[in-house]
Amino acid sequence: MNKTALIVVDAQRDFCAGGSLAVPDGDAVIPPINALIKKFQADGKLIFLTRDWHPADHSSFADQGGLWPPHCVAGATGAAFHPDLLACPEATVVSKATEREGDAYSGFDGTLLRAQLLAAEVTDVLICGLASDYCVKATAIDAVKAGLATTVLTDAIRGVDVQPGDSQLALDEMKAAGVKLALSDSFI
Repeated sequence: MNKTALIVVDAQRDFCAGGSLAVPDGDAVIPPINALIKKFQADGKLIFLTRDWHPADHSSFADQGGLWPPHCVAGATGAAFHPDLLACPEATVVSKATEREGDAYSGFDGTLLRAQLLAAEVTDVLICGLASDYCVKATAIDAVKAGLATTVLTDAIRGVDVQPGDSQLALDEMKAAGVKLALSDSFI
């Protein structure tokens, strides 16, 4: 019997409107994510919320030689989950990129996520959140590598698109790695 978990990737203030690394139209992912959370709560299924939880001098920040403006600094307002994200006290929060060095785009990188999913006998994961061309992509590809049937919900993701077309390229890379793409309403 298949056991499905929901992984919400980095639905944090800094990645939404007004944030220091706002993803274009990032706020649009919140309504479909909330619908999924409600469904998973009602069905008693597992929910994981990943978050960037950076030290103030994280290597990915431009002032440290990285690509990005400072964002999602541990404990700062910008690192909080989006204010409209449905409160989900039973969800497991997975903090990533907590060390100064290393980007850790994937929710599996340096965390206990894989072990937690395997311990719960999860076979399938649905992935949504921000940003499709970085953390969503890395998390989805690592989920496949962990042996999980992985579906990314395309209406519940948005990309940074540093270069035009990055989000489409990310979808193509995920499909090539064995990730399925679907709309969230088929799971609600």
